[in-house]
Formats: sequence, C-alpha cells, structure tokens
Amino acid sequence: MKIIAAGLAALLLTSTALPAVAQTASAEVATPSPDPALAALLADYEAFLKANDPISAGQEGDLAAKARLPDLSRAAEVARQGPLEAFLARASALPTDGLSSEDRLNRDFLIWVLNRSIEAIGFDSGRLAFDSEGGPGQTANYLASVTRISSAEDAEAWLARLGGLPTLYDDALANARRGLETGFTQPTSVVESFLVSLRNEVAFTPETDPLLRPFASLPASIPTLEQEDFRARAMAIVGDRIAPRRRLWLAFVQDEYLPAARPEVGIGSRPGGRAYYAFQARSYTTTDLTPDQIHQIGLDEVARIRARMDGEMRASGWTGDFAGFLNHLRTDPRFYATSREDMLEKASEMAKRADGGLPALFRTLPRLTYNVRPVPLDIEDTYTTGRYNGGSLADGVPGGYIVNTGKLDQRPLYELPALTLHEAVPGHHLQIALQQEAAQGPYFRRNVDVTAFTEGWGLYSEFLGEEMGFYRTPEERFGRLSYEMWRACRLVADTGMHWMGWTTEQARACFTDNSALAPHNIETELQRYIGWPGQALAYKIGEIRLRAIRTRAEQALGERFNVRDFHDALLVDGPLPLDLLDRRMEAWIEAQTASSIRP
Repeated sequence: MKIIAAGLAALLLTSTALPAVAQTASAEVATPSPDPALAALLADYEAFLKANDPISAGQEGDLAAKARLPDLSRAAEVARQGPLEAFLARASALPTDGLSSEDRLNRDFLIWVLNRSIEAIGFDSGRLAFDSEGGPGQTANYLASVTRISSAEDAEAWLARLGGLPTLYDDALANARRGLETGFTQPTSVVESFLVSLRNEVAFTPETDPLLRPFASLPASIPTLEQEDFRARAMAIVGDRIAPRRRLWLAFVQDEYLPAARPEVGIGSRPGGRAYYAFQARSYTTTDLTPDQIHQIGLDEVARIRARMDGEMRASGWTGDFAGFLNHLRTDPRFYATSREDMLEKASEMAKRADGGLPALFRTLPRLTYNVRPVPLDIEDTYTTGRYNGGSLADGVPGGYIVNTGKLDQRPLYELPALTLHEAVPGHHLQIALQQEAAQGPYFRRNVDVTAFTEGWGLYSEFLGEEMGFYRTPEERFGRLSYEMWRACRLVADTGMHWMGWTTEQARACFTDNSALAPHNIETELQRYIGWPGQALAYKIGEIRLRAIRTRAEQALGERFNVRDFHDALLVDGPLPLDLLDRRMEAWIEAQTASSIRP
C-alpha cells in the first residue's frame, strides 16, 4: 500500500512496515564478520534513513520517531541528494574482491537503491502531490489506523504527530502548486476522483474522524483524568489546526488545481513526462525494459491467458460466446455477496482456508498474524477492491487484509479467492511479514520497497492457489485467470496511456473485452494507473520472472526440487531487484545441486 507522498517514497524507497525477529535462510552463505567498511556504511545509511523516514523508524519501535512526520518539502528532498551521493561513492569504492558473497549482494543492492533514489530527485515527482486514492490526509488516516497507544508516552507521540500534520498539508500544497507552475499536473479525471475523498475528509466529525480513533480505547494504566486530557488535546489540535488545513487543501484542489489540470491522461504529454515515465518503468520493474518492450509483453500475455480462459469457460458448461459469459458473470446475483457482513465473512473464510495451505508450501512462516477488515467508508468509493496494510509486531498491530465492502454488485465472489491469496497469504502478508522479521539483514533491506518482487509475489501467489487446490469451481478458476488478465492488461494500458498517447477509452477496451472485472472496478483501476504512472507495470513483470526462476530450479534439480526450500530461499532474506534475485537463486540452485551429489 502506498501511504507516503511521492517525494519521500521515491527517494527512500521504504515501506511503512516493521521488522521484528525471525530466522534467516540465506541462499548465499553469510559471513559472521562482515566487511568493516561495508558495515560502517550500512550503519551510517541506516541512521540517515531513520532520520528521514520516521514512519518506518517509528514502526521499528523508535518512540522519538513516532512523534515525527517526514519532511516532504522540495528543499528537504534536494538537501538529501548530497548525502545520498556520498553514500553511493562509498559503496562504489568498496573492492568487491575482498567481500563475501553476502556482502557483495548487500553492496550491489545498496548501489541499486542509491542510484534509483538520486535519479528520482531530478524528476521532482513530489509535484504530483496526490492521486485518485489519496494525499496528505489519507497518509495521516493510515497512520492513525496503525497507531496503537499502550502508554502515556505513546499518547504524547501521537499528539506530536498530529501537531505536525499541518506542515504535511502545507508541503503538499506547495508541491502541487509547483506542479501547476511547471505544467506537471494530474489529469482532470484523477482530480475529480480525489475530490470525492477530500470532501469526505472535510465532513469528518469528532465521532467519525480517523485521527481521533487511537484515543478511543486507552489502557487502564493511564489514569482516567489523563485519558480525558489526551482526548481533549487531540480534539483541539484536529479542530483548531488540522480541520482548517483540510478546508484550505480542498479549496485549492477544487478551485485552483482542477481548472488547470492536464487534459491528456498520459504523463508523457507533460514537460519531461516521457523521461519520467521511462524512469518509472525501469524503477518499478527493476529492469532495463523499455515501455515499448513492456507493451509487447502485455499483448503476448493477453493472448496466452485468453486461451486458458476459454477452456475454463467451457468447463463451466457455458455454450455461448466469450462476451456472453462475461455478461453472465457480471450480472448473475449468485456471484455476489448480499451484505457487507456477508462479504467480510466470505473473505475471512477464504483467508483461514489459505492459512491451512501454507505448511505444505513453506518451511518458515512469519510470527506476525493478520486480520480481515473493511476499507474505511470515507474512501471506499474511489478505493480498490482489496489491499494489504503492513502491521507491527513491536507495536502489537496485526497485518491487515483490507476488503472493500461497498458497491457489492461490483465485487464478484468468483474473484475473491485470487484476491485473498494475493493480499493475505501466501501473498503480501506472508512475504512482507517475513521481510520485516529478517533481523539478520541490513536495515535498508528490511524496509526497502521492491515493487516488482512484492507485487510479482502477490500475483505468483494467485498461481499457487492452483497447487493448493484453492479454486473450487470453473468460475473461480476463471476469476483467477481474469485477475491475471487484469495484470497483463495493465502492461498494455499503462504504457498505452503514458507512453503511446492512448485515451482512457482505448485503455479500457483491454479490460472490458478480455476480463470479467466489473465496470466500477475497471474505472477505479484506470484512475489509479493514470494518477500513479508506471506502478502497474511491476506485477506481471515480477511474476513472469519469479515463475521463470522456479522453472529453472525445477529443471535443474528434478526430483530433488523441494518447493518449501525454494520458497524459503526466495522469501526469507527479503526482496531484491530482479537481476540480483536471479543471482541469489542461481547460487541457491548450485548449492542444492552440490549438496545432492556430495558423497
């Protein structure tokens, strides 16, 4: 889930997830005595990250960090370039001949992260200060949802963060205004979608305001009078300082930004937009693929998946054409939940059933648990069907499989199994919690965002549902393939709009003609791709590489291949850019081969 505004997220490449403690099963043998120069560099870089990204540091358990928010101003972003370049120079100067295989991997990964972070600063992506799903208010609301107050110190920290929120709004407004001045803006359709959530935000009351919810239930260790004081102080900050910023932000977006929003949907139409999109494509896929190459991969995948969908359509007993089957799936009431509670219950049953399939596929499971909860009502209209929110073992916050319970006639149940496997387990919760718990690795690896790996794993997990026997009907198997088609069409549509100058109508056709996605979901997703250029490319590119690595391992090891060992090698030490992942897994395959022939 993206919860940090563009400037910081692009620069620091961090998720807002918490590492705890776990086993590690490195594919390359780690040395007990890491290179001193590298160890010093990693320690200095860790201090830099914690200072600049208090969200991740706070979820590590750093109480001082819990009281702060990131500085999203352009001045702060530019000021970070010098330290990042100094880190890069130190990493590049390390002689690789003297490093262990694990140290070489950490050095090369750090260089990849630093290069990407430095390059991102030049694009000033903070100018896109919001998208269809959120801006500073949604960042704040997310932080509130994962804040658990267990002491007076925690309460003071959250009050301090609330006190810093007006600056977050001010920075967002300044960044967006700079976007207006330079012509680097969101399009009209994204602004209109964003305004829906902004109007809901301005309408919050003390009873409904997400920012006050951390104070709804306080521990008995805090005296009653002190609890009342905390709540009164929080209400005063929200009412006197944050609410006016919300109204100012709404007025700016509605009255100044919307009239000046770009008419074209693609970022490639903006000054510097094509270079920015090419960078986004490289960054999110962690490859050197060009937008044109990615577009062709998408077309090839659409054709391949469509053939499998035809087979499942016939297996269901449908004798009509493909378009008729899609209409049948989109309109037959038996494929839809009857209430919000019904939707949550079905998602919860599937999540628990998925839990039961994990031991056969994984040796190492995370300690952190997760729950199933609904998308908040104030953002559900413009939010996706489901999402995963990282938790915190140190703070006692579970991971969250977030299910949209609004517009139920647009949330087909035949897609719910694939969604559950992707967002909960064996998808995002399993992978991200293991990454958080990789205590033996460097700090930056526990928190780094490698979207091609993370989202590629989520899509690979939908495929694992076939091995788990999770899909029980032809319609559910068709739904799984429809979800895979959705990701293939993302490659086509995202590059089409941002690189080739397509209209929204041209992009929409791939989804409506080839998938069973409901119309509302298609529109929500299109606005997401328009407002967040390049991110949609990561899923399919990552999944293709993960499945290719597994195929290589199966072919090389034959009967000696063990899927539980393979998944441990892939996951437990955390994500990597795809080329470095290839290196790690080739080393694992060689080690497995050598151990099997050793007398």
